[in-house]
Amino acid sequence: MLSDTGGSTALLGDPPARIGRVLVVDDEAPTSGLLSATLRLVAYDVRVVTSGREALAAIDEFDPDLIVLDVVLPDGDGLEVARRLRAAGRTTPVLVLSARDTVEDKVAGLAAGADDYVTKPFSIEEVVLRIRAILRRSRPGPMAPPAGATLRYADLELDEDAHEVRRAGRLVDLSPTEFNLLHYLLRNAGRVVSKAQILDRVWKYDFGGDGRIVESYVYYLRRKIDTVGPPLLHTVRGVGYTLRRPRVDSEPAPRFP
Repeated sequence: MLSDTGGSTALLGDPPARIGRVLVVDDEAPTSGLLSATLRLVAYDVRVVTSGREALAAIDEFDPDLIVLDVVLPDGDGLEVARRLRAAGRTTPVLVLSARDTVEDKVAGLAAGADDYVTKPFSIEEVVLRIRAILRRSRPGPMAPPAGATLRYADLELDEDAHEVRRAGRLVDLSPTEFNLLHYLLRNAGRVVSKAQILDRVWKYDFGGDGRIVESYVYYLRRKIDTVGPPLLHTVRGVGYTLRRPRVDSEPAPRFP
């Protein structure tokens, strides 16, 4: 379901040429129809499929730059498409659409390999802007760190060249967006960064993004990197997040966002 914001697709800009391939996986004709029409209008090459089986076949044939994936499909859980994609070693970005809006649902989407999670009803303008933001951060740009750079903090290590993260020597499996989030936190280790800063630098949103997606990603990232040693990822209530060594004073243990 789409919400009517009263806006116009003209507000989305006017790209001059095809700027990427998008695979829409949704069996609801009104949603997939409007999504595909709008994305084509703003210069994306779009293919629509209505089931998980069709999606897996189309991924190989169409080779999309991004997948818009509904959670509920006629042949099962749409997140299984993302799981199989990641299990095969493919890093194609996935934007999940779902009417399920609990933290647990979002965490399940991130665990399956989603790069962003949008709840229904949504505005078509926001979805297009999120697609643009995902594609910007998934493509190398002038601000990307030099190949071979390795960032370290305490016993946490991020190897940009190998695209690997290790904690206490143990390999940690991260999705592309989790990797980018940890990279930003490592670059700012010891400093507190706000949700707005994270949305701007990691998600590269040029609009007011939903800070709850940051909370979900921090929650899941913490469950991955803080299970083999003292907690490093902390929440500073009302301010943001920081990567730092635990304090040895009486500071209470950090809580999940």
